[in-house]
Amino acid sequence: MTLEALASEIAIAAKKEAKGITDAAKTEAKGILNEAKAEANAHSEDINSRAVRESSQIKTETVASARQANQKAQLIARREELDATWDAIREQVGSSGMKGRAGLIKVLLAQAKGEAEKGMIIRPVGIDRPVLEKANPSFDFGNDVEGLGGFVLETGDGSVVLDYRFDGRLEDSWKSCLSSVTSILFGDA
Repeated sequence: MTLEALASEIAIAAKKEAKGITDAAKTEAKGILNEAKAEANAHSEDINSRAVRESSQIKTETVASARQANQKAQLIARREELDATWDAIREQVGSSGMKGRAGLIKVLLAQAKGEAEKGMIIRPVGIDRPVLEKANPSFDFGNDVEGLGGFVLETGDGSVVLDYRFDGRLEDSWKSCLSSVTSILFGDA
């Protein structure tokens, strides 16, 4: 065999071997690529699934948070309306022009006469002093007291005080009628 033939045979063998190596490398590369694609798809599906779950959870939490904020705002608005109503009622009851005021004072005075101890002093709310003085009760008059109307009876030493002011009665009435007031204002059943 000649050198040329030998070189040609070596070149052919080398080409065959190189082709075998490249074919094997291509096959391995395809396998690696397919494996990588499958793994990427699995990761992608996992990430998408997790994103959908998290999105759903965020949506649920956001809706719940918004609902809670709306309920809080509604409660605050109701509280403000109830406070405004209470203030308006107090203003009306504390007004000298309140209808039936003199009659209410007379009823309270009659009740006080039945419950009072001898020698008690009447201390009127300033707005009602003229009506009480005109009624000429059997009590001595003391200094005025604070309030929306009415009076207090007090022993000479101040150890016993009977309260006939409008404030306490109005507050008791407000508490007992609060559910009705709420129903009227807000349409609650």
